[in-house]
Amino acid sequence: MTDTYVGSIDQGTTGTRFMVFDHSGQVVANAYQKHEQIYPNPGWVEHDPIEIWENTKEVITRGLEDAGLDASQLEALGVTNQRETTIVWDEASGRPVHNALVWQDRRTTDRVEEIQEDGKVEMIREKTGLECDAYFSATKVEWILDNAEPLKMQASRGGDLQDRAEDGELLMGTIDTWIISNLTGNHITDVTNASRTMLYNIKDLEWDDELLEEFNVPRSMLPEVRPSSDEELYGHTDEDGFLGEEIPVAGALGDQQAALFGQTGFDRGDAKNTYGTGSFYLMNTGNDAVSSDHGLLTTIGFQMSGEPVQYALEGSIFVTGAAIEWMEDVDLINNAAQTAELASSVDSTDGVYMVPAFTGLGAPHWDGRARGTIVGMTRGTSKEHIVRATLESIAYQTRDVAEAMEADSGIETTSLRVDGGAVKNNFLTQLQSDIIQTEIARPVVDETTALGSAYAAGLAVGYWDTVDQLRDNWQVDREFSPEIPSAEADEMYERWDDAVERSKNWAQEEWVWTHYYRFPSMEAQLTSLFSC
Repeated sequence: MTDTYVGSIDQGTTGTRFMVFDHSGQVVANAYQKHEQIYPNPGWVEHDPIEIWENTKEVITRGLEDAGLDASQLEALGVTNQRETTIVWDEASGRPVHNALVWQDRRTTDRVEEIQEDGKVEMIREKTGLECDAYFSATKVEWILDNAEPLKMQASRGGDLQDRAEDGELLMGTIDTWIISNLTGNHITDVTNASRTMLYNIKDLEWDDELLEEFNVPRSMLPEVRPSSDEELYGHTDEDGFLGEEIPVAGALGDQQAALFGQTGFDRGDAKNTYGTGSFYLMNTGNDAVSSDHGLLTTIGFQMSGEPVQYALEGSIFVTGAAIEWMEDVDLINNAAQTAELASSVDSTDGVYMVPAFTGLGAPHWDGRARGTIVGMTRGTSKEHIVRATLESIAYQTRDVAEAMEADSGIETTSLRVDGGAVKNNFLTQLQSDIIQTEIARPVVDETTALGSAYAAGLAVGYWDTVDQLRDNWQVDREFSPEIPSAEADEMYERWDDAVERSKNWAQEEWVWTHYYRFPSMEAQLTSLFSC
């Protein structure tokens, strides 16, 4: 089987990537296509699902052609996706009734605050492991059913969407479901994506009737929930379709869980942090859904066929790499690669702290009205100090999450596996090691999200026999160890909380600053620009 492979569709916030991997986990094909970011109103972010599907077909076809591969050489396909982004479509025609509402979209903030005022936050957290936030899918599908104008969106027919949903005419899903449905004709999601909807009970492992009633989502709209790596398969591609082959579709994971899987985080205590537009720190907690007392999310990490669910704690940081693009936008830097040079030209920030709360604060603070803040400036503050303070903010936010993770799990992090465009910056990665006082390992294959979904699909069809084979594939590119004493790191971190407090509850207006929503393009830029 040396000439067979596993393909991965990685549908992200700014574009769609198709990658093909061999038995050793090495990349043999890679194609990427961006899609349009749509901003109808301040704080609203949408994607065109039809464009995403057309791009998916295009990158698969181009990726195979560029690598000289035939679709028949693919033993399986896996899917990974931007999480929480939500689509509602007409079952008969397969046409969306509205653009997808993206995970960043904040139009349902008022609805979230209404739920908070009604005292339902603890109920939601107990069932789903999530904070009640506009980030998740529940309020998005509710908004679409209440507000979309289907005649403008080419649905098969008009009419009240809520009534049509009740009549079983509409389907909903996250992006994985949309892709799987178009590939196979089957309405399926995996447990990790279901766990991000705020409609799924992660302990009972089923859609929750009380939550469905709260958000007016008919059960008939919902996809079947399957393991992340599924030996029974999600279905096959159509041999009369664009690939001309029946290829098993057998694995799916939300992007951050896929990165954990690709980093071979299969055991309790394994942790990874992905640095992109934002950062997402996940720790495997095994078969225990560990409740958080420190502002983290309890989520499903993955599930293998015939095995119990493995859970994870997650710290979602909304802005990290995006803060670097902000510096470029305001002409503090010319490009992302310049940050290391400027930051290392000064010994410290000279007391300056930057809190990049451009779209609120995620874990562990969860303040949607926090805003970006710079404190501690004097007449002697230079752009070098601000650049360094911005890089330090990435490290401090990660330390916030790491400390919460240890407090909730009782597991001390001794080594952290990292991926994402920003970790190509050696200065930043070393700074991160210094601030959290932890060993950091950067892998050779840093496309861990795509790799994770390929691993899930390949295990399901027997391309890889065991997870031990996948562990053997994992190789270190470079390791970073703390180079400053812990007392010095603690001193640097000491006033971070004071700076964060000054950023909180700043935005009293109902709109959310829109400039952030150009930032997802940052991940691709980081990958190409960080070379120092």
